[in-house]
Amino acid sequence: MALIELSYAEAAALAVQHEMEADANVVVIGEDVGRGGIFGQYRGLQQRFGPDRVIDTPISEAAIMGAGVGMALAGLRPVVEMRVVDFALCGMDELVNQAAKNRFMFGGQGRVPLVARMPGGIWDASAAQHSQSLEAWFTHLPGVVVVSPSTPQDNYSLLRAALQCGDPVVYIEHKALWGARGPVDVALEVPLGQAARRRSGDTLTMVSWGKQLLACAAACDALSDQGVTVDLLDLRTLWPWDRDTVLASCARTKRLLVVHEAVRAAGFGAEIAASAAEATGCTIARLGAPRIPVGYAAVLEAQSRVSADAIVAAARALAERGA
Repeated sequence: MALIELSYAEAAALAVQHEMEADANVVVIGEDVGRGGIFGQYRGLQQRFGPDRVIDTPISEAAIMGAGVGMALAGLRPVVEMRVVDFALCGMDELVNQAAKNRFMFGGQGRVPLVARMPGGIWDASAAQHSQSLEAWFTHLPGVVVVSPSTPQDNYSLLRAALQCGDPVVYIEHKALWGARGPVDVALEVPLGQAARRRSGDTLTMVSWGKQLLACAAACDALSDQGVTVDLLDLRTLWPWDRDTVLASCARTKRLLVVHEAVRAAGFGAEIAASAAEATGCTIARLGAPRIPVGYAAVLEAQSRVSADAIVAAARALAERGA
C-alpha cells in the first residue's frame, strides 16, 4: 500500500484525472474549471486533457446542469461543477425533473451518469447565501445518490466510485475542507453506501458526516477521558445510507446521537433517528444548527456551528439517560 499526502482538493483533482485517463467519456463542465476551479479541485486538468474535455461555461447553473444531463443521456459521464451548493438552486429543475427521473420515466432506456459537485456547509465569513447545508433536500429526491466525504482519502475514493456509478450523484464536498491534508491510497476502493467507523466504543453510537466529523472526533477524544466511549460512524454516503452498520451499532450501545451541521429541523439526522427508533428502540438525541440563516459576523456565524463542546454535553446527557 503506497500512501501519498494530499489535500482534500488535490485528492479530488487526482480522482477526476484518473477517471478521465481510464474513460474517454468522462468530461468536466462548469465555471472556472479551466483555471482549476475556485478551490483548486480541477487544477491542471485542462492543461492535461484540453478544453474539449474540461469545458468552461458561461455563468448559468441552469445551462450547466441542463448541458450535463444532455451529455449524460448522449453517453458521456460529465462532472457538473456547481461551485457551491447554494448556486445549484438555479439548476434544480434540470436535476430534479430531468436527471433524477429519466431512468424511471423511460423504463431504463436512458441513464444519467453525471456527478454534480456541490460544495456545501459553512464557508467562513461568507454569510447566508454561501454557507448552506442542503443535503436533506437531495436525500429526499428519488433517483439520485448523495455523497458527503470527510477526508482526502474518501474524497479520492468516493469521487471515483461516483464517476463509475450509472446514476446521477449529488456530491457534496465541504467548503472548509479543501486544505485539509491526509494520507491517500490511490488503490483503495470505497463503495458507495458504506459507512466508516472512526472511533470504537460501547457507551453510545454517534453518527455524522462531512466536516462535522472533525468536531465529533474531538468530542469523542474528550469523552473518552471522561469514561464515555463512543462508536463514531462516518456515514459518507447519505443515500443510500448504511442502515446495517448504524442499526447494528445502535442495537449494541442502546443510545444514538446524530450530529450534523445542517439545520436540525427536518435535517437528514431525523431520518436516521426515526429508523433507529423503529428498528432498535434505542434512546436518541439529535444535534444540528438552529433554524436561522448563517450570519456574516463571526459571533453570529458561531450560532450556526455545532461545536465539540456542545457534542460532549449532549453525549454526556445521553449517556446518563436510561437505555
